[in-house]
Amino acid sequence: MTTRMTLADLERDAATKDPALADLSDALVFGEGPDHADLMIVGEAPGEEEDLSGRPFVGRAGRLLDQILASVDLGREEVYVTNLVKRRPPGNRNPTPAEIAASADLLLAQIRTIGPAVIATLGNVPTKWFLETQEGITRLHGTWHDWHGVRLMPLYHPAYLLRNPTRERGGPKWRMWEAMKELAAEVRRAEERSGPVVIDTSRQQGLF
Repeated sequence: MTTRMTLADLERDAATKDPALADLSDALVFGEGPDHADLMIVGEAPGEEEDLSGRPFVGRAGRLLDQILASVDLGREEVYVTNLVKRRPPGNRNPTPAEIAASADLLLAQIRTIGPAVIATLGNVPTKWFLETQEGITRLHGTWHDWHGVRLMPLYHPAYLLRNPTRERGGPKWRMWEAMKELAAEVRRAEERSGPVVIDTSRQQGLF
């Protein structure tokens, strides 16, 4: 009988650095949140403050993410937060295709273990990976997709909102607010689960 891996098991195994991630930080930023969260948020990769603290989304963008969640009555403690790539790229550059490929199995294992009903992707990198598309976040933000039976919504990365702080109707913050209301409603409808997440990895190819 196969024993299901726990998040602690996955984190322990992930501490051994894959050679394909040699250019990335030695510090692992695994993720945090409930073991069986209804909502999972997936960013791109850790930044400087995350690298130093070992926790995801704790810098300015992370603090804004907490405020965004609170605006629709979702607590950070209710959500599992992680990144596609778990180690900081030098200079906060985008992760390479090889680094994404080397990180993907760990993320998929996290998803299988947590079994979220809803996934929110933050920014271009995780959105393109999950949806196997080259379509950008500007067009995909706030749209619903089915991903192996999980409801998935791409969202602007909070760092983008920090660079574009306007609250005008139709602007990034207004669009984020509209999307978050839909996201929160979907999470609240997800109390009844249909079963574990089953991922066909043969379909999950990198398109970078």
